[in-house]
Amino acid sequence: MQSQDVAPRPAPGSAAARIVDVEQAEAALVEHYPRLVRLAYLLLPPGLGRSRRVLTAHALVQRALPRGRTSAPVIPAQSAGRDGDPGYAYVRLQVVRTALEAGRPLRRRAWPRRAQLPALLPQVRGLKLFPRSGGADELALDQRLAGLTGPARAAYVLRGLEKLPDGDVREVLADADAEGVDAALDEAGTVPADGYALLDSPEFDACSLQARPTDLIRRRRHTRAALAAAAALAVCGALVALPGDGWGPDGAAAPVYARNPAAEAALDPGRLLRVSPVAWKTSARTDFSVWPARGPLVRDTGLLRRALAVWARPGETVRVSATPGTLSGGPAGPPQLLYAGGVGNARVVILYDGLRIARYAEPEDGTAGAALDFARVDGARGTEAGAIVLNRTDGNVRWLTAPWVTRAEERDLSKPGAGTLNLTLTGGITSPLASPATRSGTCTSWNVLQLTDAYGTQLLTDLGELVPARLTTGRPGSTKPATGAEALRTWAPFACSLSDVRGQGVRTVNMWSYARQSLPDASGSAEWVCTRAETWRGDGSRVLAQFRTPGGLSGSAVAKAGDVPACGPHDPHVLAGVLWKSEGGHWYLLAAGDRTTGSVRASGGVNGSASGNLLAVPAEKGARAELKGVLEDGSSVSGLN
Repeated sequence: MQSQDVAPRPAPGSAAARIVDVEQAEAALVEHYPRLVRLAYLLLPPGLGRSRRVLTAHALVQRALPRGRTSAPVIPAQSAGRDGDPGYAYVRLQVVRTALEAGRPLRRRAWPRRAQLPALLPQVRGLKLFPRSGGADELALDQRLAGLTGPARAAYVLRGLEKLPDGDVREVLADADAEGVDAALDEAGTVPADGYALLDSPEFDACSLQARPTDLIRRRRHTRAALAAAAALAVCGALVALPGDGWGPDGAAAPVYARNPAAEAALDPGRLLRVSPVAWKTSARTDFSVWPARGPLVRDTGLLRRALAVWARPGETVRVSATPGTLSGGPAGPPQLLYAGGVGNARVVILYDGLRIARYAEPEDGTAGAALDFARVDGARGTEAGAIVLNRTDGNVRWLTAPWVTRAEERDLSKPGAGTLNLTLTGGITSPLASPATRSGTCTSWNVLQLTDAYGTQLLTDLGELVPARLTTGRPGSTKPATGAEALRTWAPFACSLSDVRGQGVRTVNMWSYARQSLPDASGSAEWVCTRAETWRGDGSRVLAQFRTPGGLSGSAVAKAGDVPACGPHDPHVLAGVLWKSEGGHWYLLAAGDRTTGSVRASGGVNGSASGNLLAVPAEKGARAELKGVLEDGSSVSGLN
């Protein structure tokens, strides 16, 4: 286990924060990768162009790991989760140093630095990638930053994004070999400080990207030339290798360019499957296959034909998105029509092929700007097949609900006592609900969708995809819907942690309050919870251990892991720890396992053991330890990293 501090950052000169190994730096890089890429993107000169800035920012962050154990600056990050982490401080310094190198002009008779050359990895071919466009304020800020020198731009970003005071900014720039540090600080002061909040805007998020094609005409010419050369080479090779009998038969394959009846049927709007509006009442199934076709445009053959054609062959101007692990190819046969109608200023068609939901949307006044979104839903039953995103506008989302849903409500998950707000249902479509999926900045609330049907009441949350994720509570293997009063109180302090799994193809998220611990120095009682997010594709699960002290409005993430069985039905156990500072000013290593843990032992930077599932031993600030536990049945459990 690698514990984290949840107290003020270490003072400069602290020995505990000066040595960093590869594993520690890699952990910091993976955990804070989106923030480090945003930092690199902001520091790089805008003259590179947005697409090259994106790829260069990723390349600089990915090359920031040390080759072995190395000393690190003691200037920590200023926001929760990074405070006092020498691994993060080291990686950030490398990013700043290489970003400044990338902005320096090439010199004659001197070899260019690696950061000044186009990135070898990552590579994207045939597409230009760039962040989502912001507003006029973000554009104005980007122009102001473009007018600064590299060190001045770095000073402004370190002040605004990393929240570093000027003394720490000066040290970071000096360690990064920046020129004219004092002049850079003065120059950065010419840009108004009210732009600091805009640095967290999607305009500068180089991890949430849009794609556009490159020069299509030039690419087409090059492709034709390459295909002609490859064809000539293939013919020559085949002629050399052919036996005396000449060309052989192709078996059961159709002749080249033959029209395939199954593929043609999948594109025929007259072949679309349409389910009776009452089929769900008599069917034993409770999935998308018994949803009826709804909406005023279910007979609009032209709209349905365009939706099917774009699904099979999306054009270069179509914006295509898919949840992780979801294929975006055309349907194998005629899909099922779930909805076709106008929503806001768009026409929307929702289709289902037994494995995926496909949502096609086009503007009312044409087809330019059409979008095609996919989500994997194989195996969805009951509540998992209870709602689909119909459209998103101005931070709100409207849902198309299952025909068996009788009531829809909006609830703030972070305020369990606030009650619910009724949402009107018109033809299965809800009134707009404020969605947290695309919201940026500090999280102060988390609105969820509460659906009631013949099977009970369930909570669903929008994570930025076509289908919502179901929320549950309880010990793995015996979970229940997160709708009861106790379940809502359990979720409330940790609601904002759902932002960690946005856009990951999540199917369900379970919150398990697995331990309560009396804190040393009579500091009250702390709560330990484990959150596990399961995905539609099976792999990619995320496990998060969190710790909340008395009176805390929210919890602190102390351990995170992906694709591990811990905290899940296959391994309903968890062990995690944290370095904690008491009200009396003393540092302790706290650890907690679930109730089946018989003993806990810490080794490494902190040594101690205890019977039962709780451990609290004195520790030094910045200490690191490994946790091991023994379950009551004699098997072992390791601390979650």
